[in-house]
Amino acid sequence: MIDMPLDDRVLTALEQNPHITRRNLRFETSEGRVTLRGVVGTYYQKQMAQEAIRYVDGVHEIANELEVNGA
Repeated sequence: MIDMPLDDRVLTALEQNPHITRRNLRFETSEGRVTLRGVVGTYYQKQMAQEAIRYVDGVHEIANELEVNGA
């Protein structure tokens, strides 16, 4: 899996996490830094999105800018 681009590895990790949906989730990667953006329903989902990519090969820093909209 290390042969895959970082974007693909992050996307795969997010898609495999049953606690979050990719519908309102975006991310950007740059030199090992991943920035998560978008809207999730709970703080738990915000944390799970971060945890989903924490151990992805090539990720050295995570900026979790997800907003929680519990409405």
